[in-house]
Amino acid sequence: MVREPSQKMKDLVTHLREKINYHNHRYHSLDAPEISDREFDGLFRQLKEIESLHPELVTIDSPTQRVGAVPLEAFTQIKHEKPMLSLDNAFEAEDLIEFDDKVRKRLEHKGQLIYSGEPKIDGVAVSLLYEYGELKRAATRGDGFTGEDITQNARTIGTIPLTLLGSGFPEKLEVRGEIYIPISDFHAMNIAAKKVGEKEFANPRNAAAGSLRQLDPAKTAKRQLKMFAYSIGSHEGKQLPVSQIKLLESLGEWGLRINPLRRTLFGIEECISYYEKVLGDRSELDYEIDGVVLKVDSFLLQEKLGFLSRSPRWAIAKKFPAEEGVSYLEEVRFQVGRTGALTPVARLKPVRVGGVTITNASLHNMDEVDRLGIRIGDAVVVERAGDVIPKIKKVLIEKRVRPTTDIQLPSNCPVCGSIIIRNPDTVVVRCGAGLSCSAQRKETIRHFASRLALNIEGLGEKIIGQLVDENLISNVSDIYRLTKKQLTELERIGSKSADNIIESINRSKHTTLPRFIYSLGIPDIGEATAKELANFFGGIEEIGMASEQSLQEVPDVGEIIARNIRQFFSKNENYLIVRELVELGVTWPEMSSNESLPLKEEIFVITGTLVSFSRVVAKEKLEFLGAKVSTTITKRTTCLISGDKAGTKLSKAIDLKIKIFSEEEFLKLLEKYNV
Repeated sequence: MVREPSQKMKDLVTHLREKINYHNHRYHSLDAPEISDREFDGLFRQLKEIESLHPELVTIDSPTQRVGAVPLEAFTQIKHEKPMLSLDNAFEAEDLIEFDDKVRKRLEHKGQLIYSGEPKIDGVAVSLLYEYGELKRAATRGDGFTGEDITQNARTIGTIPLTLLGSGFPEKLEVRGEIYIPISDFHAMNIAAKKVGEKEFANPRNAAAGSLRQLDPAKTAKRQLKMFAYSIGSHEGKQLPVSQIKLLESLGEWGLRINPLRRTLFGIEECISYYEKVLGDRSELDYEIDGVVLKVDSFLLQEKLGFLSRSPRWAIAKKFPAEEGVSYLEEVRFQVGRTGALTPVARLKPVRVGGVTITNASLHNMDEVDRLGIRIGDAVVVERAGDVIPKIKKVLIEKRVRPTTDIQLPSNCPVCGSIIIRNPDTVVVRCGAGLSCSAQRKETIRHFASRLALNIEGLGEKIIGQLVDENLISNVSDIYRLTKKQLTELERIGSKSADNIIESINRSKHTTLPRFIYSLGIPDIGEATAKELANFFGGIEEIGMASEQSLQEVPDVGEIIARNIRQFFSKNENYLIVRELVELGVTWPEMSSNESLPLKEEIFVITGTLVSFSRVVAKEKLEFLGAKVSTTITKRTTCLISGDKAGTKLSKAIDLKIKIFSEEEFLKLLEKYNV
């Protein structure tokens, strides 16, 4: 019998969701990942295991119930007619054997299954819509359900046919593929950027994503983007081939580029051999791959197997192990984060790992230093997984022949010189100076201006650094005192850029209470918890005055989070900053308590394209009024908001006799409640 989950377990689930959502956003929307694929998969697996043991903890907004992150709003958003799902991952041969056993058991198939095998391209997933053979639309994967319209940029890519070749293709065909930059072109691009003093890209995937997100297609055209097609989504008319391999052959005949390393594989043993072969050939390829994708080849069997909430049951990705190199630890520096936490960062003798020169690696905390037994001067194995921040895998003790030095935790903050505080209950050590420490000020201001908080466009890390270093801002309220003259005096800020930043600052004054709570940077308060606090208390004053006991009555708020909130508002400087922000014009629509929210019992679904604002903003406004916003139509759905080019959800809503609002009616609803 499964026991009722403890509060500690609930807090852990909340923490994992917020961490996964954060890293999802960094990876999928910002193209700036902070952890490796393996570390992310570990977090996801941990959350998935807890939810499987305690299904009552599963919520509709859990990362396990969706596939990616919210798309950026710089481009028009496009809804995928069929979701672009992600794949489950396998890391060991045993994982593939287990996958094969499950598939054959579900199909009641005793013999060998035929699989298709393809390299897993480390690029940017896209959807291409062809109508009567002509390219009509291209979109990024986005969150799997809604992507960004990159049609004009896609048209500049030579490997994407503007008109399909031959005949026999469906009247409507959605092709899915992976866009990438060849490794040789990536290196040439970085050499050219370095010569003119421009920022170099960290890896080919980031370069491809940045190229696709250029607002000027002419700039995209200068990048050497290519694409491999790997599947289809929706289609109408004409019968398609009966298997994955035959489909790829047809796509090739129609002018699309397909990977030459694709194979038909008989049984799981051939799949394992195929993986080993591709892994061995990896270094010879001129494009980045991070594994192989294995699919049940027959579409009929795929249909029988069906889907889980975020992935198909008939496919799996066998990931490659992390690439490694040997280097030497030359020194350790300590970085100071937003909450004052000190993170040791290893400075390494430069080493090439997987085509990238590594000079830094995270050591996470002093417990990790002790676990590794690492000393300055040691030879170390450096692991690069997922093209993100490298990690020291182990120390090569047998190579410790020269004098080495202990890594010492500083007694004072390396930035401001304040005393370091170590809580015996945690592994984290902090600078106790708070916002008087310039490093904490910079990170706090960066968080406040970030997209999920007050969303001040143009106020990035470098500009914030200059503003703090020049003593133009000392806390977040000073942002609203900035002048155009102050901004134009900064390096590389012209008149037009300054105008845009000032305009964005003024626009950010009109926000929501959940965003405002999140923007304050209270430890462990993510988006979901901020919404719960806003719905429960209805105002920032009420939250600031609440006791730890009353705070713990809020869903998802446990003892630790309640203590963090109480400590934040008990500091006079924080209270004064909140008051100053309100006095400077930061405002939000008034919220009622959770019990009196007008749409508390409603479940909304949004379909099609909205003209007035993005679906992300629409969701936020509905949640502000107490509604739950789902991505799927069910009998429990109470209302569908139907925008332009609404798809199958509209038909389903009509069949189920669900209330349907046009965008105009939706705007009237918001106007009624002054939102």
